[in-house]
Amino acid sequence: QVHLVESGGGLVQPGGSLRLSCVASGSVVGIGSTSWWRQGSGNQREMVATIPTGGSPHYGDSVKGRFTISRDNDKNTVYLQMNSLKPEDTAVYYCKVFRWGEIFWGQGTQVTVSS
Repeated sequence: QVHLVESGGGLVQPGGSLRLSCVASGSVVGIGSTSWWRQGSGNQREMVATIPTGGSPHYGDSVKGRFTISRDNDKNTVYLQMNSLKPEDTAVYYCKVFRWGEIFWGQGTQVTVSS
């Protein structure tokens, strides 16, 4: 089992920044790609950014140029740097990992962008 804990969410004004963290624990050997997803009120869950074990990150169209995903394998942590935040970025943000054919999700962290 892989246990994922997200943190770093909160309330921020439009144009502001936040950095989310996703820490993996448990059976972390073999973790492959890691991604951030989000789900706003009344919306479907959508992919925000994904980072494979090798290769380049990919981003959803709505966050390209504003968000950056990165990983620190020594700390079993994946980050999501979010800049130029907009009210439409308001959502619960979830971390998702693949490990040997299984999918694991974190519990989510709330991000609210409002003045």
